[in-house]
Amino acid sequence: MTGGSPFGALLFYSLPLIAGNFMQQLYNTVDSLIVGRFVGDAALAAVGGSGQIINFLLAFLWGASAGAGIVIAQYYGAKDEKRLKQATHTTVVLAVIAGVLIMSVGLLSSRRALIWMQTPPDMLEEAIVYLRVFFIGMVFNAVYNMVAGILNAVGRSDLSLLFLVISSITNILLDIIFVAILKTGVLGAAIATDISQAVSAVLALGILMKTKDIYGISLRMLRLHRAMAKRILWIGFPTAIQQAVICFSNVLIQSGVNAYGTLAASGFTAYIKVDGFNILPVMSFSLAATTYVGQNAGAGLWNRVKKGTWTVLCMSVVYTLIMGGIMITFRYPILSFFTSDPVALRSGVLCVWALAPCYFLLAVIHSLAGAVRGTGHTIPPMVIILINLCGFRILWLRFVAPLFHSIIGVYLTYSVSIFLCALMMILYTWKGNWRRISH
Repeated sequence: MTGGSPFGALLFYSLPLIAGNFMQQLYNTVDSLIVGRFVGDAALAAVGGSGQIINFLLAFLWGASAGAGIVIAQYYGAKDEKRLKQATHTTVVLAVIAGVLIMSVGLLSSRRALIWMQTPPDMLEEAIVYLRVFFIGMVFNAVYNMVAGILNAVGRSDLSLLFLVISSITNILLDIIFVAILKTGVLGAAIATDISQAVSAVLALGILMKTKDIYGISLRMLRLHRAMAKRILWIGFPTAIQQAVICFSNVLIQSGVNAYGTLAASGFTAYIKVDGFNILPVMSFSLAATTYVGQNAGAGLWNRVKKGTWTVLCMSVVYTLIMGGIMITFRYPILSFFTSDPVALRSGVLCVWALAPCYFLLAVIHSLAGAVRGTGHTIPPMVIILINLCGFRILWLRFVAPLFHSIIGVYLTYSVSIFLCALMMILYTWKGNWRRISH
């Protein structure tokens, strides 16, 4: 990424990431489609409600992965083989440790967390089953995400795509077998997810062990380099806190939706699954910005940093404008794939109107935040996002949403907070002192 056209470098890096995220979201969506159609609305809501808790705990893994990606991209851009080797091997060890910790917390806290979220009784037990079985496979999830972060940091997003395609196909086939044919309900859906994650983790780790490039790993060299682990976690910690707190605010929003009943939660779940086709590519562009800026900042090419930031911002905004238009235009046919209940559909459609017009603002937030993180300055984006996508949301849910006496008051939490966050991110990127490498 340190030579040639910024647009070409970012496009060819982003396309496999976007395609991979589409595949990932596809199997998540098929998972929900099969559960909704073959098990029912309560099971669909159970899977969706569980997802907020899963994302909250995974946020710490995403933070560590982001920190590792930034560090590795900078060393790769600077061609520092010694420290690059230390970073890649430390990253794999951190993945195993993170997977075990998240699995333990998830297994122990599933029931309490779901009860705290006001999960309706008719979906509680199924949600507990789904969560606990999902967390059993957390080590595989952690290893894949961290190894994929290594591959993405060195520009090999094509390999991440390959593994996601294989994993997605595996998950979809197993969903059909376990849920549609064997009638195992949400238990089968969770087992299918665990197996598919194990497949992707083994494949990704195998590629890193076989490659002769400088980012390859060896089992005998796996160890936790303390100084490197400290740097990875120090850079990744703000991102982890940011993601965790945002996910916590989403847990509160899920609680607000749950208060309107199982059918409202089912419609919300249907929308959130489709919404992934927008937000995951936006995060791909953000990762592209982080990797591009990291490699070029590491090489001292600051003019390319500026050009790349503008380029990825434009690419992401154009994509989200198209996706927002599609979602608004075809809202009823899309949501009807998941449920035919009119109450659930109304809940999902209201969420479309609250969120889809704001897609381009999410593109602005995450593209600019990704560029800033590429230089190692992860705290300013964290603060901006925490203020707006967490603190403001909590205040809105507590004091403003109840005034609407309708679920739309809950959904508008997203719209207003996204607008304020985009405004602050633009101001910081324009005026802030982030155009230097942070160590």
